[in-house]
Amino acid sequence: MHVGLNALDLFPGRSGGIETYFRNLLAGLQALPAGEDRYTVLCLPPVGAGLPLGGPAFRRREFAAGRPSPGWLVRRAVQRFTGCDVLAPALRALDLDVVHHPFTTVNTPGLRGASVLTFHDMQHEFHPENFAPAELRRRRRAYPSSARSATRVIAISAHVKGTLVERYGLDPARVDVVHSGCGPEFVPVEDQARLAAARRALGLARPFLFYPAASWPHKDHRTLLQALRLLLDRGRFDGDLVLTGVAREAAGLVAAEIARLGLGERVRLLGHLPAARLPELYALAEALVFPSRFEGFGFPVVEAMACGCPVVCADATSLPEVAGGAALLFEPGSPEALAGRVAEVLEGPEVRRRLRGAGLARAADFSWARAAQETVEVYRRAAEAAG
Repeated sequence: MHVGLNALDLFPGRSGGIETYFRNLLAGLQALPAGEDRYTVLCLPPVGAGLPLGGPAFRRREFAAGRPSPGWLVRRAVQRFTGCDVLAPALRALDLDVVHHPFTTVNTPGLRGASVLTFHDMQHEFHPENFAPAELRRRRRAYPSSARSATRVIAISAHVKGTLVERYGLDPARVDVVHSGCGPEFVPVEDQARLAAARRALGLARPFLFYPAASWPHKDHRTLLQALRLLLDRGRFDGDLVLTGVAREAAGLVAAEIARLGLGERVRLLGHLPAARLPELYALAEALVFPSRFEGFGFPVVEAMACGCPVVCADATSLPEVAGGAALLFEPGSPEALAGRVAEVLEGPEVRRRLRGAGLARAADFSWARAAQETVEVYRRAAEAAG
């Protein structure tokens, strides 16, 4: 079977969780036992060099159609006015049995044969207020048509599968739930010298709560900040809140809320950090606090559990499914409920021990080896369905 992995929409450093998904899936596929399957990664020239490939079964095919470039302008104009993709003939010439579109949309219309689409979430259908008008129009145009046109759809959680069936009317039998994995770097860090060095490097003198999330509106930093204010005022916590992640649309609102609540000395904004720092932060944190109101999966929940960090997360969308009883849940959008759950962790040694043990056991259920193997099985079902 010859599989095309469509990474034409991958923009490193700007794609968030879907980039994490693709890079780890690619590594997982390469780690599977060698067989007769072949893979071609379809990508833009600047991106291909950053996608390590090993072994004769994997190769890359680069297309000079990245933004900005003459190729991108031509491709965009043709798609806009004709609905066709100028890259389609070149892709058809590769003689692919299955094309996997891993980023929620089928971005190369006009291909024949089997296709697999990984669908990450449809937040815009539930919270349209979080999107600019142009982006909302794009999603409403591209997402349903992509999901309906694919031979098979991979949903990254049962929650996502439910929304595809409910909102887009997909046949449940055509949708496969394949949970994402957790990278091997996410393990408990026991090296005290390493942890002490991380504290010094990041200036983390006090105990802290940790929330790694770009400042999108649905990440709901405001509820977390208000909960922190309650904990401080009630004398139930004497530490900091550490926030990491790139600044996005709600960054101004987050900064304004920090100032309004007088938390300037208690909130550490560390921005985007190298991935190697995350296990250290999970190990040092009193807890991961995850107030997000909408997640297709929720990578930080699994990462924290794998590192032995207690998790407090919103009882929303996919998060209870992913946590699997190994986290404390709270009512989304409620600072009071969040503060109460965090206090349970801070003040209860037994609670922390229970969450640590349950989290480590739950995180063991998520591996990229399993996700890769299940994804290959979806490729085979798609190829068989296409005849």
